[in-house]
Amino acid sequence: MVDTLNKPGFEEIRPGVKVPAKETILTPRFYTTDFEEMAQMDISPNREELEAILEEFRTDYNRHHFVRDAEFEQSWDHIDGETRQLFIEFLERSCTAEFSGFLLYKELGRKLKNKNPLLAECFTLMSRDEARHAGFLNKAMSDFNMSLDLGFLTKNHKYTFFKPKFIFYATYLSEKIGYWRYITIYRHLEAHPEDRIYPIFRFFENWCQDENRHGDFFDAMMKAQPQFLNDWRAKLWCRFFLLSVFATMYLNDIQRADFYAAIGLNARDYDKYVIEKTNETSARVFPIVLDVENPEFYERLEVCIGNNEKLTAIVNSNQPKFLQLFQKLPYYLSNGWQLLRLYLMKPIEAASQQGVAH
Repeated sequence: MVDTLNKPGFEEIRPGVKVPAKETILTPRFYTTDFEEMAQMDISPNREELEAILEEFRTDYNRHHFVRDAEFEQSWDHIDGETRQLFIEFLERSCTAEFSGFLLYKELGRKLKNKNPLLAECFTLMSRDEARHAGFLNKAMSDFNMSLDLGFLTKNHKYTFFKPKFIFYATYLSEKIGYWRYITIYRHLEAHPEDRIYPIFRFFENWCQDENRHGDFFDAMMKAQPQFLNDWRAKLWCRFFLLSVFATMYLNDIQRADFYAAIGLNARDYDKYVIEKTNETSARVFPIVLDVENPEFYERLEVCIGNNEKLTAIVNSNQPKFLQLFQKLPYYLSNGWQLLRLYLMKPIEAASQQGVAH
């Protein structure tokens, strides 16, 4: 029997199955691409590194890792109220992001099988990893009497088309920022086990190594396609994707600061550390990175956070919709202006960042 005494007020498709979060500019995206262009890519300039990465994927270091143990077999009703709701949202967002990767990689593996076998196998094995991650997260949601219908998500989510080079930029950053997010939480909870409110966090060390290997694959792919990295357009696009990923994470996480507080983290400090380390890591492949140590970077993001709080207040008001639209407009314009100014900030040439710690 489903326990409804401590269930947050989520909308459900059917009992215990959550309606997917409304799609916004800040929610995880599902991607598709030009499969023929991907199949025709010449990987010979970096084939040796790609073959080495494929061997790591075949080794499947985590094939026995994602197994729930006895610590999961208990009631989690003591995690209640807003913390419970925020934790379910964290699991949902993470599950959706991992499932998005699974769908993209699976389709790439299928479409490239007869045209580029090495790439096809790499994508297929990465889809295996992402499926494990998504399934593990969805099972964790069920401990809180909630889950996602991943089949429904597959059919009803909007897909964003990106050309292969944009897929490389976006997924590389997604995997690398995922590594730094997971390992930072793991290291914090290893040092402060009293803050580990749920056993899934014990799995993050091995888990993030999957993310790291996936990121290394996209690093190697971009180096095999130097035209994606060595001109002025590449610099503009790298700035765009770095800013998009960093701003999205920061704005999302500060909205959910209470979740991070529940596991003993300050959301702002956590995000700044993750952004700094992801920025450093990106300098190994991207021609430029962002100047995230410039105080202006976070000052402008904080303006966006204040704007978003005002937008939320307007949405929750009883004002007519047409009036809300006029009330929202100045804050939308302000957010756009802040992000434009961040994009135009002088970046850092990546050559000056080489040799940073991993």
